[in-house]
Amino acid sequence: MPQCVVIADDLTGANATGVLIKKLNYSSYTVMNTERLELSKLAESDCILYPTDSRAVDPLIAYNRVYNVAKLLKNDNVKVYSKRIDSTLRGNLGSETDALLDALDNQAIAMVVPCFPDAKRILVGGYLLVNTIPVHRTEAATDPKTPVKTSIAQQLYKEQSKYPVASLYINDLMLGKEHLTGKIKEYKVAGIRTILFDSISQEDMDLIADAIIESGVNFIAVDPGSFTATITRKLVIPRSQKSKYRILATVGSVNPVAKAQIDELFLAQKVWNVFVDTKELIESEERRIAEIDRAVNEIIDHCEPYEVCTVIGDGIMPENRIDFTPYTIKYQCTRDEVSNLINDSLAEITHQILRRNSSFQGIYTSGGDITVAVSKKFKTAGIRLLDEVVPLAAYGEFIAGEFDGLKIITKGGMAGDRNAMNTCMHYLKERLYI
Repeated sequence: MPQCVVIADDLTGANATGVLIKKLNYSSYTVMNTERLELSKLAESDCILYPTDSRAVDPLIAYNRVYNVAKLLKNDNVKVYSKRIDSTLRGNLGSETDALLDALDNQAIAMVVPCFPDAKRILVGGYLLVNTIPVHRTEAATDPKTPVKTSIAQQLYKEQSKYPVASLYINDLMLGKEHLTGKIKEYKVAGIRTILFDSISQEDMDLIADAIIESGVNFIAVDPGSFTATITRKLVIPRSQKSKYRILATVGSVNPVAKAQIDELFLAQKVWNVFVDTKELIESEERRIAEIDRAVNEIIDHCEPYEVCTVIGDGIMPENRIDFTPYTIKYQCTRDEVSNLINDSLAEITHQILRRNSSFQGIYTSGGDITVAVSKKFKTAGIRLLDEVVPLAAYGEFIAGEFDGLKIITKGGMAGDRNAMNTCMHYLKERLYI
């Protein structure tokens, strides 16, 4: 039985969501002939998508169609139930969401995230905007079958659903995952069955998904497809894959641009980070080895719940910058040799982590010296370049060596805007699931 079930109000919506899920390496099956459900395909698929052709029908008919399909596909193995809705809020949003909640009968909460960033659909302040225009002022308002007369998503749900509705806004997202998790639990106690979330980006959807998972409440995803793909990636392991993949980012740059990018990543994604005490790496060989062991063990011991882990030299913070002069005198060497010892140590940490945990299938390096050190440590013959992620950030894979085929993104410490590292992490996640 699939671990993901998507019930869509029309066929094109089902296929659009299925494509998003397929991009993450999940096998998907859209039911075309509802009178001939291919049971063997159910057993082989990670996700089944079932269109009910119910967008423009009477609300009671729509309710019955979704309820019956949900009962048919209900199974203890399913980790994600999704009600796919139109990206402009047309159709029987409330009655169909109610139907899925009723069919599951497990006091689930409908988590409504009507955001599709790639299609310029966002919810902000409770208003749905399409290409920055309120939806009630777009062509959706004059749809001959299901016109949308308001841009306030909560108003539509209050009019169409029999259950209590609440909203969480951008200012709630700004307060972080713990705040969202607390509000979700609070609403559950209050008997709220539908929560609408502001969302304007993939980062927002990741944050919302993490908060929902952390809350531990039963839920259904209600969205145009992007949020369903996001939370499926976090909860479902594809049948073709033994375990979920992880990314390890190693940052040796001390440039303020790199610091801003790290700060942005930590705000946007769930990350386990270890700051490496770079001073320990050059004090003595004994202390260097001890610091390497500490950093490696920190990642190995705590990486399980995280898709992204980071190893960052603490020189990224100005107060930790090291004056190399005393060390050049102490060791009778050049500044470059001191710097290379730090870079080699960070590369050693990266190498040991990947040797000890095979779930790390992609790496990111920031800073040219770090990239060179990592490549040498991994004994790679080179990098097969495959794409440009953002300007001055390249995606490729190692050629030969101990980790032949390992996916990597390399970026200069000064390259990109504040969101560049975050963008690279999302890009690498998608590539790992292809």
